[in-house]
Order: sequence, then structure tokens, then C-alpha cells
Amino acid sequence: MEALRKKSVCRALLEVSAAVYCGMRWEEEECPISLKQLVASNDRFCRFLEEHCPVVTETYYPTIWCWEGRMQTLLRPFITSRPQVEYRNELIKTADGGQISMDWFDNNDSLYYPDASTRPTVLLLPGLTGTSKESYILHMIYQSETLGYRCVVFNNRGIAGEELLTPRTYCAANTEDLEAVIHHVHNLHPSAPFMAAGVSMGGMLLLNYLGKTGRDTPLMAAAIFSAGWNVFESVESLEKPLNWLLFNYYLTTCLQSSISRHRQMLEKLFDMDLVMKARTVREFDKQFTSVMFGYRTIDDYYEDASPCRKLKSVGIPVLCLNSVDDVFSPGHAIPVETAKQNANVALVLTSCGGHIGFLEGIWPRKCTYMDRVFKQFVQAVFEHGNKIFSM
Repeated sequence: MEALRKKSVCRALLEVSAAVYCGMRWEEEECPISLKQLVASNDRFCRFLEEHCPVVTETYYPTIWCWEGRMQTLLRPFITSRPQVEYRNELIKTADGGQISMDWFDNNDSLYYPDASTRPTVLLLPGLTGTSKESYILHMIYQSETLGYRCVVFNNRGIAGEELLTPRTYCAANTEDLEAVIHHVHNLHPSAPFMAAGVSMGGMLLLNYLGKTGRDTPLMAAAIFSAGWNVFESVESLEKPLNWLLFNYYLTTCLQSSISRHRQMLEKLFDMDLVMKARTVREFDKQFTSVMFGYRTIDDYYEDASPCRKLKSVGIPVLCLNSVDDVFSPGHAIPVETAKQNANVALVLTSCGGHIGFLEGIWPRKCTYMDRVFKQFVQAVFEHGNKIFSM
């Protein structure tokens, strides 16, 4: 009875959240982001997900004492466990003379796939200043290990401890480094099934790559978590007073910290004193990121970096998870109608969950809803993917 009561209260909270988002008295058939989470135009893709990834048909019930989006976002790194993972690091050279750090979890003890040449491989892309050490990445690797898969983490230039060999870092729009990593992994294991999962900015980068390449990619499928779909809307949301205080200023200092150790290399091209005075992500991007990648204005960069503009061109099956209360990716900016125009795209939308939060259960330490979506989808792709690849 107690469990039923808590479930009923949680559903009520979700319904109120959906009603607030929709800006109307909540009626399930009218609400564009209702408690029915799965959005896809392809019936075959939907049936595949319902059969082999049933978690996407569930109603997500957030941790009842931590259901608000900002709380989920802030607390997840402190609440969730950090599985122990031993990596093998690899540095690869780039065409411009730089280097990229990749962290491999080879899973050589895999019982299901003892042959390394055919062991399914998942490429993981962390968020804006994230690396292979992020708890959400460690959980993805843990889930993959139980299934017998191999993982490799793509660390953006200059943030995983390696030196910058050229005055270039990374951004959400430029996919050259990601393309190099994908082809490198595929060339190492050409017979291994291969897919990717991106989180936050890693998801944006992956979507931009897929929008550029269409079907011309070694990847079988992709999973996207908490991606910012429209950068203009994301930065506007993050500049609201409370969001600036809780997230924007801290994220800006993280960006500055990630480049400060490379100051001697970067000050050849940038006024680093001016960059270090930035107090918002927008100011940092205006003084640093957009200039580094040759954009005439910051608006040009943000337009190019927004995955919503490339979603129609995605040519492989992609599952995207977003919460409509994510201040990094506001619900009204999620391209629901555009996604419906591409048979390769499925969206899973929740009323709560925040940014890379998705905490569930009374004490959500070991597994989140996002972890469950990841595990079921990669398993579905690797073990039953032939059912959707002919879509």
C-alpha cells in the first residue's frame, strides 16, 4: 500500500509538471509532452523498441524527494556510485598535427564475446568538459561490461591530461576529431559491430556528425542523452538568474580551467586575459570557441552547433532521451515535429529528470533511468539490430 501511495504521488507530480510545461490545464490528449514518452514516426522502429527496449515505454517516476530538474542535475554526481574501471589509454595523431586521447575498456574477460575481433564496441562521448572519469560514463561502461561489450571513450582535445600540440581544442559543431576517432576504431576492429552514445555536448557533437554523414558511417546506431538541441535556447535558459548562479558561472569556470593549463600554446592566437574574464558560457564562446573555429560571429557558431538543424539528415537509427525540465535543453526547443519527419529518429521524453539526472528509486545510487535506457538500447542494437537496419 505504501509503495502504491508513493507511486500515485509521483504520478501526480509528473502530471503537474507536464501541465506547467504545456501552459494549459493538463489533458493527456492535448499535451504535446504527455506522460506517453515515445515519439517516433516509424511504426517498425517503435515496435522494435517496444519489444527489445521496453524501458522506453515506461512512465519514468523520479526520486520523490528529488524530482525537480535542477535538483536532479545538481545531486546526480554526488549521489550515484562510481564503478571502478581500468582503462587503456591511446593517443592518436590528427591531420593538423594535434593529438586525441582515447580511453579503452577492452573487456578481455568477456564471456559472451571472447573473440576481440568481433566484440561489439560502444564509442562514448562525454559532455562539455567531461572525460572518461565522469560517473555517467563509468556507469555506461559498467552496463556494457555485463553484456560483454567493449567501450572506448573519446576525450575532447586538451581535457584528459594530454598536452595540446596545436592551438586547437574542440567545439560542438566541428566533427573532424570525431570522424578521425570513428574511422580509427573501425579500422582497428572492422568486423566488430559498432555504435556510439553521446551525453550532453557529446550528444550534440554526435548528432551533428550523423547529420553530416547520413548513412555514410561505420556506426550501426546511436544513443543520445540530454543533448542541447538549440544552442540559442540553451544559453538563454542558462542565463536566467537562478540558472546562472547554479550552473552557468560554474560551467564557465570549468571551461576556463580546461584551457588555462594550455595557456602558453593558446595565447599565440588568443587574448587569454580577456577569455579568462568571461562570466558566462556565451561570453566564453564569443571570445574563444567561435574565434578558434573561424566563425564570423557567435550566432554563426551557435547556428552551426545546433543539432535541430541537421536532424532531418540523420541516416541511421538514433534514440534520444531528454527531460522537458532540463535547463540546459529547454523542453520547448526539443524538435519533436522535425523528429517525426525522420524515420530513423525516436525521442524518449520525460516530464522530469533534469540534465543527465533521471534519478529513480528512494536512494538512486546504483542505476538511473538513463542507465537502463542505454543498456537496453545497445543490447537491442547489437543482438536484434537486423530488424531495424532495413528500415
